[in-house]
Amino acid sequence: MTTFDKREQGFEAKFAHDEELMFKATARSNKLLGLWAAGQLELTGDAAASYATALVTASLENRSVDETLRKVSNDLAGKGILPEQVAQKMRECLHQALAQLEALPSDQR
Repeated sequence: MTTFDKREQGFEAKFAHDEELMFKATARSNKLLGLWAAGQLELTGDAAASYATALVTASLENRSVDETLRKVSNDLAGKGILPEQVAQKMRECLHQALAQLEALPSDQR
């Protein structure tokens, strides 16, 4: 195997790792956002968990970030929460999710 092949293999492994990390971070972030939104909607217990899980599941079914933002914004519109506030919370949740994943031992990520 040439040096070029080894380098290419290393780049491919890093790309796969980064994609997997982003997938996990997005799912975790959407769960955090869903739990926050459920709280704003005054949902508790199983109802809050179901709302968060539904948001994660919908996101995994090819829902884009914009669609997730639109869904949560629409759900919270009646509570007077602006889409900009939801977008800010979404960014906070992504940062929190990344921090949580980075704090895990590498074999648990």
